[in-house]
Order: sequence, then C-alpha cells, then structure tokens
Amino acid sequence: MAPRTRNNPLALAVLVQLWERPMHPYEISMTLRERRKEESVRLNFGSLYSVVESLEKHGLIEAASTERDGNRPTRTVYRVTDAGVTEAIDWLTDLVRDPVKEFPQFEAALSFLPVLAPDDALRLLRIRTEALRMNLTANDATREAARAQGLPELFELEGAYEAAMQRAELAFVEDLTSRIVNGTLAGVDLWRQLHDTLVHDGRVDPDEMAKAVAELEAAMGGPPAS
Repeated sequence: MAPRTRNNPLALAVLVQLWERPMHPYEISMTLRERRKEESVRLNFGSLYSVVESLEKHGLIEAASTERDGNRPTRTVYRVTDAGVTEAIDWLTDLVRDPVKEFPQFEAALSFLPVLAPDDALRLLRIRTEALRMNLTANDATREAARAQGLPELFELEGAYEAAMQRAELAFVEDLTSRIVNGTLAGVDLWRQLHDTLVHDGRVDPDEMAKAVAELEAAMGGPPAS
C-alpha cells in the first residue's frame, strides 16, 4: 500500500461507513447526510467519488459487488479492507490524541483587525455576536430534538463540541467588543490614532506609516533584535 497523507476527513468518513457495512458511494453520501455528518465533514458528490477512487488505489477499500436498480447505471459496492480498518483506527487515534494547529478564518481576521477602523470593527463584531447567538440557539434546538427522539448523546458529540466552541467564541467576541468600547483593550488608543491620522480614503500613507513605526520603536526602546 502506498503511503497516504491524512488531510481529508471525508476519507476517514468513508472508511468508517464501510466499516459498518459495504455500500456504494451514493449510499455513503446519503447515510452521511441523514446523520448530519456534512456539518462536520465537507461533503459533495464530486469529492466523494475522488476519495473513493483514492482509497481503492491505496488498497484501503475494494469493490465487493455491483448492483443495478432498473434502468440506472451499474453501481459498485465497496467494502473496507483489513488495511483500511487499520488506517481508520490509526487515523482516528491520532485525531483524538494529538492537538494540532488549525487555521480558523476568524483567527486570521483577528490578526489583521487593525486594518479596519475601530468603529467599523465594533459594528462587525456586534453583527457576529448576533449570528453566533442564533447559531447556538439552532444548535441547542437540534440537539434537544435528537435527545427527544432517543438518540444517545454519544452519537451527537460533534454537535456538543460545536456548541462549546460557539459559546467560547461568543464569550470572546463579547469581551473584545466591550474592551474596545471602554478603552481597556491594550493598544486601542494607538489603533484609533492610526486611523485618525494615517489612514486616508482607506489607504495608508507609506511615509507617515514609516514615521509612526519609527516613533513607536523609539518609545519601546528600539527595534527588536534580528
């Protein structure tokens, strides 16, 4: 079996589905959607068929049979191989055990937040707050409905994790908004000064920026050592 790079959770989802029983790709897709796994794993038919081809190429799944429904094209039913079971267990073990650095888009946005004017950032953070509250309410309602139908908590842990992350982000955004408003966020005065004096028509004057950076470095005791 050729070595694989574990960078596509959809491949793990396919292995797990075929660990349950042999299926054709369309059935895999429908099962994942019925279980709302597309909220945890990016899913579309094109990528699914590419993943199936790759898994078969690497010996992790194999064709078990073919079936035909009326005049529809013949479908290939796949099953997981012993190597595929080992791969799924090893992969899942790594994911559960080892924290990894991920790159959320909001984290990237925060790293560049000073490009926005403070009042614009406040407006957008307040919009995000309301969106997070609505998402959290919907998540809680979905999980409550699942519990009412008798679905054990074990099978909706991803929803509980998502809700925990949403609550943490909501708390962070609310706190950040409050500290920008009351001026307790370190650097907020410099941020406002930047946009009051250096930003004109959405652009920064390079000479003024260079001067401001030099003054800031001098105030801090000089530029950092290289």
